[in-house]
Amino acid sequence: MFCHITENWRGKPLTSREVVINLIGNTTTNKGLTIKALLDENKYQKGIKISDQELSSVHLEKSEFHGDWNYRIIPQNGLNLSSSSANR
Repeated sequence: MFCHITENWRGKPLTSREVVINLIGNTTTNKGLTIKALLDENKYQKGIKISDQELSSVHLEKSEFHGDWNYRIIPQNGLNLSSSSANR
C-alpha cells in the first residue's frame, strides 16, 4: 500500500494535512485497491508504557514473507483473518 501512496504523491508538495489525506485517499492500483483516509484529531496521552505481559497477550500471526516485519494482529476471540475474503 505504501509504495502506491508514495507513487501517487510523487512530485506533489505536501503542504497541509488536507492535501496529504486527499492524496492518500485518491490512491488506487490496477488490481482495484482503494484506500480511505481520514484525519484523526483525537488527543492521545503520551508516554503510555505497555508491560511485557500486556504485549505478550497480543496474538500475532507472522507472514510467510518477512515475518519479522509483516504480521497480522489476530482478534482476542481467535478469529483468523487469513481466510477472509480480502485474502482470497
